[in-house]
Amino acid sequence: MDNGHSEDIPGDVAVLEHLTGPSRGTVTWLSVAELDLFLDPNRFIHTSIPRSGMQRENLVARLHRVDGSYDIEAVGDLPLWVNGKSVSAYRLEQGDMVEFGAKGPLSRFLLYYENQPIRPAIADVLSDAFAYVQVSHRPLVHRVLVALGQVVRRLARETTILFRVGVMIALVALSTLIYQQYQENVLLQHKIEHGTSQLENFASALTRARKEALAPSDLETLRRELSGQVLSHEERLAELERQPGAAARMIAQSSPSVAFLQGAYGYKEKSNGRMLRHKIDKQGKLLVTSRGQVLLTLEGDGPIAERPFTGTGFAIEDKGLLVTNRHVALPWESDANIKAFAEQGLEPIMIKFIFYLPGEPKAHPVKLFRASDDADLALIRFEGGQGLFMGLKLSDALPAPGDEVIVMGYPAGLRSMLARTGEAFVRELQESKTTGFWSIAARLAELGRITPLASRGIVGQITSETIVYDAETTYGGSGGPVLNSKGAVIAVNSAILTNFGGSNFGVPATKVIELLANDG
Repeated sequence: MDNGHSEDIPGDVAVLEHLTGPSRGTVTWLSVAELDLFLDPNRFIHTSIPRSGMQRENLVARLHRVDGSYDIEAVGDLPLWVNGKSVSAYRLEQGDMVEFGAKGPLSRFLLYYENQPIRPAIADVLSDAFAYVQVSHRPLVHRVLVALGQVVRRLARETTILFRVGVMIALVALSTLIYQQYQENVLLQHKIEHGTSQLENFASALTRARKEALAPSDLETLRRELSGQVLSHEERLAELERQPGAAARMIAQSSPSVAFLQGAYGYKEKSNGRMLRHKIDKQGKLLVTSRGQVLLTLEGDGPIAERPFTGTGFAIEDKGLLVTNRHVALPWESDANIKAFAEQGLEPIMIKFIFYLPGEPKAHPVKLFRASDDADLALIRFEGGQGLFMGLKLSDALPAPGDEVIVMGYPAGLRSMLARTGEAFVRELQESKTTGFWSIAARLAELGRITPLASRGIVGQITSETIVYDAETTYGGSGGPVLNSKGAVIAVNSAILTNFGGSNFGVPATKVIELLANDG
């Protein structure tokens, strides 16, 4: 049912817009005082007015009209989530996300008031345009132009006058900003041509990395900020694990094979092997500019300039190999400085590359074994790895839309793991001033605190090149396994889209199988 032209609907009207599952793309209109919601075995949503003395199977929730909105009440054995939190009863508000049962579907609650035109949210307009770009088979340029036209047309016709005025003001400001950025880019290009900007850019990245490093005073604040997010995730994971059967066993069996990757790279001079280093003063302190930016040089004996990174990998069978993303195993390929550095006779080099396994107190060194040229995939080898664990099984079949998946990994890297440690561990780090990139990970491993997170999602789209799903993850989760209901790897988590629900891209496991078979 389409709600795109509903300005003439009388009275206050509420709808449930179905976003996933078999009912995806339809809406359920809510206009009575009480309404029962049913979920049939195929996960279609049905509605019925409650009748006294009548028992119905598959009843999951009941809606009660209250003060111009609706209260939703969980009924039956299936769990009910609102905005990612498990609830038994909840007063719905505009835009709330309601998930029925452990496997969904997911619906959005929308409320339209009498005499008020039904206008789409800006996020909905942008989401619809992005969906068109994703699913259309027309040439990319055509898709982008059509999507932009849709956005402009809908914003012009379906939004308030105040919003349109605001957009005009924003466009003027954006145009000014673009012009200023253009001027800065011209100056920056001039500096590149004279061989000076590459060191400044890399120094800026290193400076940001130093500022993002954890100081003792940051740890308590970090734990407070992340604990709510992590605990919310773990509540949903706990709900998965409480259900009998596959989910709990799959997570427990797969976790030991999911590795936390940690590394750092730098640049060296091709002609004589000199490393790019920090400038230091006579007392050995790092020299910085008046803006706090570190200074770099090929001379002297200061610390090597390292660019740290983290990611996720997983073992496959008993081959002594881990699977991860190419952009994790070769992180400098996404470094904007690499071309300018190459022109100056510098080349990237991996300074340190290690991984930790859950429950293992020590790190294991790894090195690149093979990287794909047409997919974001890489194989990394660890010495003495055979026999360390059995690893995960790769699926040679693609999933189907609507299939449930489990994504495992280390989203947010060290910060996420620190948020789950507890006050005693935070206090220990504060007192010992153990805040280094490498030392924190080593301490977490010693105490058995390196464990992957798991999140549940639903497959949305599949091609031979990409699998799209809505499981929650973030940076640091790149390279993690995407598992089907049988515990087999169907994809390697690759890209994150901050669109509705956090849509993510994965590279199909069939591509990993091809990479393993490639002897070239």
